[in-house]
Amino acid sequence: MNNLSSRLRKTLCSYGTEPSAILLLICVWGSAIATFLTLAFLLLYILWQGLPHITPDLFALEYNTQNVSLFPALIDTVIMVIMALAMATPLGIFAAIYLVEYAKRGNKIVNVVRVTADTLSGIPSIVYGLFGMLFFVTYLKMGYSLLAGSCTVAIMVLPLIMRTTEEALKSIPDSYREGSYGLGAGKLRTVFAIVLPSAIPGILAGIILSIGRIVGETAALIYTSGTVAALPTNVLSSGRTLAVHMYVLASEGLFMQQAYATAVILVIIVICINAASGYLARKLMKGN
Repeated sequence: MNNLSSRLRKTLCSYGTEPSAILLLICVWGSAIATFLTLAFLLLYILWQGLPHITPDLFALEYNTQNVSLFPALIDTVIMVIMALAMATPLGIFAAIYLVEYAKRGNKIVNVVRVTADTLSGIPSIVYGLFGMLFFVTYLKMGYSLLAGSCTVAIMVLPLIMRTTEEALKSIPDSYREGSYGLGAGKLRTVFAIVLPSAIPGILAGIILSIGRIVGETAALIYTSGTVAALPTNVLSSGRTLAVHMYVLASEGLFMQQAYATAVILVIIVICINAASGYLARKLMKGN
C-alpha cells in the first residue's frame, strides 16, 4: 500500500499542479479501480455460488432431469466455436488484408465495406437470430441445427475479426514493407512473410473476442441451433451451447445451483482460452 501511495505521489508530481491533469489522472485511476472491483466481485460471486455444486453428475454423458448434465452442451459449444471460426476467420483476415494492403486509398467500396462492418457489429443478436431462423433454418432447410447456429454466429463475428485484423495490419510500420521490397520480395511474399506474422497478436485478440461472443451467445442460437440437450450425431443435429444451457436452467427456476456451476465452467473456459492464446502469441512472436 505504501508503494502504491508513493507511486501515486510521484505520478502526481510528474503531472504538475494543473487541475485538468490531476482531474484526468483521478478519472483514470477511478476507472481502473472500478473495473477491477467489478470484475473481482463478479468472479468471486460466481465462484462462491457455483463451486460447491460442481459434481461428477454434471459431466455425465447423457442429460436427464436428475443429473442436469452440462457435458452435451460443452461438446456442442466446442463444435460451434470450431465451425464458426472456420468460416469467419479466413474471410475476415483475407478481407482485412485486401482493405489494408491492396485496395487504393480513398476507394469508395472500401469505405462502404468499413461502414457496413461497423453497422453489423452494432446489430442486436436477436436480429441475427431471426435472420438465421428465416434464412438458414427455413429457406435453406437446415432446420434447428449446429450448422445453422454456426453460420449465424459466423456472420456475427465476421465484422469483429475483420476490423481487429485491419487495425493490427495498420499498426505495422511501413518500414517493414519497404525493407522487404528493398530485398526483392514481392507484394504477396511481403504480406504473408513479414506483415501478417507481425500482426499476429492483434489478430489473435480479435479471434479471442470472437470466441467470447460465440461462447456467451444465447438469443441467436435459441432461434437457430435449438435447445436440445443431447450429444450431437452430426452437424445437422440440434443442440444447445453452455450459455443456452445456463439460460434454460435459470429460466426454469428449478436448477439454479447447476446454472451457477455452469457459469463457473464458462469462466474457467474463457480464462483458459485467454491464457492459451497469450502463450501462443508469445511463441509465434519469438519464432519470428
